[in-house]
Amino acid sequence: MADPKDLHQCQISNCGFVYNQQKQHRKIKEPQGTKFEALPLHWKCPVGGASKENYQPMAGPGSVAEENG
Repeated sequence: MADPKDLHQCQISNCGFVYNQQKQHRKIKEPQGTKFEALPLHWKCPVGGASKENYQPMAGPGSVAEENG
């Protein structure tokens, strides 16, 4: 199971896609194991097309859990 600190969730309301570096997403060209921080700056969400700036980590500082907690 992935560590929540390694998961990043899209904050666009119509998407909610969760980037999981341990999972190979068929629409993402980066290899499995690529950390979110290592994705190229021009990377876009494979579901809604959102940029990296629209993502937040699911745990830790500045995370989705911290804002909702």
